[in-house]
Amino acid sequence: MGHKKLIRFAEIETFPNVLQYPEGMAGKWKDFFQNEHPLTLELACGKGEYTLGLARMHPERNFLGVDLKGNRIWAGARKALAEGLKNAAFLRILIDGIEGFFAPAEVSEIWITFPDPQLRTGKAKKRLTHPRFLRRYQQILAPGGKIHLKTDSPNLYAFTRKVCDLYGCTVLEHTDNVYAEPDIKPELQIKTYYESLDIAGAARVHYVCFTLPATLPGTELDAQLQQQLFEDEQPAG
Repeated sequence: MGHKKLIRFAEIETFPNVLQYPEGMAGKWKDFFQNEHPLTLELACGKGEYTLGLARMHPERNFLGVDLKGNRIWAGARKALAEGLKNAAFLRILIDGIEGFFAPAEVSEIWITFPDPQLRTGKAKKRLTHPRFLRRYQQILAPGGKIHLKTDSPNLYAFTRKVCDLYGCTVLEHTDNVYAEPDIKPELQIKTYYESLDIAGAARVHYVCFTLPATLPGTELDAQLQQQLFEDEQPAG
């Protein structure tokens, strides 16, 4: 690990707005933020641009950026402290175990902004909108809680739409070209560092907002989803 990263890891240990693998936090986030406001998560938050942007827009809500990379969290947490954003904080954990850090219905909304699209079909289970993750989110989301995906990956966008169709999610909004829309809501105008890189080379940004059904289909449907993905990969003819 580089010297700069070591310094940043040491610094976030002292930041009051960063928690790293905390124990016993489920059900206690209102105590942490010292208010009764609804809680929104940004998953794979990177440097926290969305966490901070949403916190500035909505002082009546609490925002928690979640990521494993402490070096990236450091940037967002440091900026939040400098700006005095009391409603923005960061949680350093593996998203794989996110349900262990929140009580049922403790989270009102989830944003997933420019995550790794895990393009190889064999790695589809690592996509943050895969049913494997949706089942985790369902354990902590309030009924009717929205999940937002913003991505420059057409593959991840199409995959998420497919998952919504197969698993009975309700799509509330969707567009395959955010910035071509005539009226872009302020929340979608926030730009992250990874958006500026346009890694997918698509020159467009996709967005879908959906809610989960009361009960998600079981894992037996996951095999069908995986088979469809492999079939979609096969060349025509």
